[in-house]
Amino acid sequence: MEGCAIVILGIDPGYAIVGWGVIEFSSNSFKPIAFGAVTTEAHTDFSERLNNIYDEITAIIKQFKPQAISIEKLYFQNNAKTAIDVAQARGVILLAAKQMGVNLYEYTPLQIKTVVTGYGKAKKLQVMEMTRRLLHLKEIPKPDDTADALAIAITHTQAAGSRLREQMLKRGIKL
Repeated sequence: MEGCAIVILGIDPGYAIVGWGVIEFSSNSFKPIAFGAVTTEAHTDFSERLNNIYDEITAIIKQFKPQAISIEKLYFQNNAKTAIDVAQARGVILLAAKQMGVNLYEYTPLQIKTVVTGYGKAKKLQVMEMTRRLLHLKEIPKPDDTADALAIAITHTQAAGSRLREQMLKRGIKL
């Protein structure tokens, strides 16, 4: 079936800003569908921030109906409190994906850099610029978390390998 594509939602987890990006992938090409950020206010009760993230991510999943969600794996930072808070926000994102029945895939920053730029030690700006180029965007999406989320979605198309190809073939999509 020509013209069919697989829809992937990429997510860059956080608690102040959750970047998200939806792309279509078909015939080894990418098409950006929508992207943005879920933001929560610093003075809001943390449990309310988590609830807002859950509600917004669930609404995005309902609207775009992705076949896969790719999310950045959490890596430890210097600030333990920040890492714990990001982990909690990531947890509600994982819960939203599970409750919506969408397969979830996790990728490390090294995997994302390698897929998008071909170099695992690429700088953040290099990843964002390559993301812009791969998606044929006029500008790098803002905030940075949004550009990161699109890079994470792109990573899934390459890193998922045979699982993604198998899923696409079942749907009659040629690579």
